[in-house]
Amino acid sequence: MAAREHHYQLSVEWTGNSGKGTESYRSYQRDFVVTTANKPAIQGSSDPAFLGDATRWNPEDMLLASTSACHKLWYLHLCAEAGIVVTAYRDNAEGTMTEDEKGHFTQIILKPQVTVRQGSDKALALALHHNAHEMCFIANSLNFPVLCEASITDAAE
Repeated sequence: MAAREHHYQLSVEWTGNSGKGTESYRSYQRDFVVTTANKPAIQGSSDPAFLGDATRWNPEDMLLASTSACHKLWYLHLCAEAGIVVTAYRDNAEGTMTEDEKGHFTQIILKPQVTVRQGSDKALALALHHNAHEMCFIANSLNFPVLCEASITDAAE
């Protein structure tokens, strides 16, 4: 299969100028807005540890959310193809970032809790997480481990 390219465009606009610009490290807010055509804006800031607004998404949150969402989308796709009926999916993902000379993520742990229709092959449902990880575009783009600690339960009838 020939490689296909997909292009994405968005704008990140800093909205945190309090009137003094970046006159000093504490003179400005870290707020920004992410926009793209036909989608709601994302209100962002930096992590509160870096003087950001805790009520807004920060880049670290968005990286973790992107990784979790990509895995979920591939997982649901693979389950549908395999005849596994997923009735609920929730991932309580966690990421660890180390702040040193060059801050970086050291790992992400996905913790999907998946509910499948009774009678589904739970062993296959669990195994498909490995396949989803292998297919995930975001995980394949990262330079640190993405682990998966999934659990599978039967839906109540």
